[in-house]
Amino acid sequence: MRTLKRIALALVIIGAINWGLIGLFQFDLVASIFGGQTAGLSRFVYTLVGLAGLGSIAYFFEEDVVEDQDSVFRNSDFATEFAEEPDVDRLYNPSLEAYENEDEEEF
Repeated sequence: MRTLKRIALALVIIGAINWGLIGLFQFDLVASIFGGQTAGLSRFVYTLVGLAGLGSIAYFFEEDVVEDQDSVFRNSDFATEFAEEPDVDRLYNPSLEAYENEDEEEF
């Protein structure tokens, strides 16, 4: 499905570039490459671009889905409201443990 989306996106981009060229310079790139607007190959490309545009409408309303589920759970060492939070001072300055041990021995 991912490949189909990329193909549709590429065709929509081709169509957008072609329409931009038509609007700005009155130059139809597809027609000039394939031998005019009524040539069979030009009509085929126009049809593919149109179908890709119609198919992309469905992607517009599609909700975001995480395709790589493993990437969501790779960093599971984060604090939540149900877990104990790590002592950040000890992570960045391990020498603090030495001071804490000295304080405990004095009392």
